[in-house]
Amino acid sequence: MSTHLATLIYFSPTGTTRRVLEAIASSLEPSTLARIDLTPPDALPDGVTVSEGIALIGVPVYAGRVPAIAVERLRRVRGDRIPVVLVVVYGNRAYDDALLELGDMVAGAGFLPVAGGAFIGEHSFSTEALPIAPGRPDADDLRRAGDFGRSVRLKLQSLAGIEAPAPPYLPGHYPYRDRWTPSGDTPISDESCSLCGACVSVCPTAALEVGDAAHTDAGACILCCACVRACPVGARRVESERIGGILRWLHEDYAAHREPEVYL
Repeated sequence: MSTHLATLIYFSPTGTTRRVLEAIASSLEPSTLARIDLTPPDALPDGVTVSEGIALIGVPVYAGRVPAIAVERLRRVRGDRIPVVLVVVYGNRAYDDALLELGDMVAGAGFLPVAGGAFIGEHSFSTEALPIAPGRPDADDLRRAGDFGRSVRLKLQSLAGIEAPAPPYLPGHYPYRDRWTPSGDTPISDESCSLCGACVSVCPTAALEVGDAAHTDAGACILCCACVRACPVGARRVESERIGGILRWLHEDYAAHREPEVYL
């Protein structure tokens, strides 16, 4: 099993999942690094099969599951019996069934899971007033991601000549927990909005358009808050009693520092 080519495959609206994958991949020391970014609305319309090297597949966790939009886009990617490292990034509460779900999904698409990891990223709902895992993944998280990559490289060396390695243990439960569905709450823009369109450029579902104001399609918005992070003047925010209640709960009950967990 070779790491001469590493293919990063990710859905990462706010960039935290992508950063973790990059840190892992750097320690695999591939001669070639390829990327399949499933975040844009028009990502990979014709599908692709990855047939060489090793794949690293990463997604954020939404309420303990792989986001439905990520599931849909991952169906466009298949593996030709190549090893895959699975990564989920969650906002400091729990990753529940997401890593198990991701493993099941990619194994069914022709990949051979050899390792899995759960890392922490700043929660999408996090604010300056009510932070949730602020600044994560931090330098220590990325160092540990690099350590994980080195462990994966050593494991692959030990699997030389083995065509179908046993998959790693991945925590989770069957049936998976119920999927969370947004109920129409969306970020809004205040009067400081300059109509620059930065929010439109990062929205993974094309839920935004800018005319006389920034308009959000509530039916398409997945509350990833990429638009909030991308706004150069801080004009985007979520003003919802329901989301505000969730934010306060997460801030108060899940403030403890959590560490990455890896499975080999």
